[in-house]
Amino acid sequence: MRNAIVLLLLAAGPAAAQTGAPAPAAPPMTPVAEARALWMQASAFLTRAADGTPDSSFAFRPTPAVRSFGQLIAHVAGAQRMFCGLALAEPTGSEDDIEKSATTKAAIVAALRESNSYCARAYTMSEADAAAVIDLFGAPRTKRYALLMNATHDNEHYGNVVTYMRLMGMVPPSSQPAR
Repeated sequence: MRNAIVLLLLAAGPAAAQTGAPAPAAPPMTPVAEARALWMQASAFLTRAADGTPDSSFAFRPTPAVRSFGQLIAHVAGAQRMFCGLALAEPTGSEDDIEKSATTKAAIVAALRESNSYCARAYTMSEADAAAVIDLFGAPRTKRYALLMNATHDNEHYGNVVTYMRLMGMVPPSSQPAR
């Protein structure tokens, strides 16, 4: 009998905590918030990859026909400036300006960080602003589309970065233990 009472007391706590009602669902994300979430993950991985790669490896090029690691990161920084500039309706120069001008790890990482800060502003626009139509490579697209293109482009090149890092014997950020 005494054992039965102890079991009842032990089971009473968890049973009392169960209400049977499901947990409230999180409010749905807006389309701009969804684009921001995709971009934030890719830009964080790219930044961690650039930070963690030694200066000497920025010249690594798997074959002569492709960009070096540093050129790839600089290309991403320039493309981010272009896509987010289009979304913000601000002039930003050419997509390859950074790739042509930044040649050291310090300069490339600084340009990537600056482009991340610039894009962070673009990803806070309202849904109404994001629905405005712009000219994107000669086609009418929304500003939201430009933000999605930026996130897609970052993810595309993060895939390249993963391959480069593996070829250099490094573990890419997305495969590292969570911090």
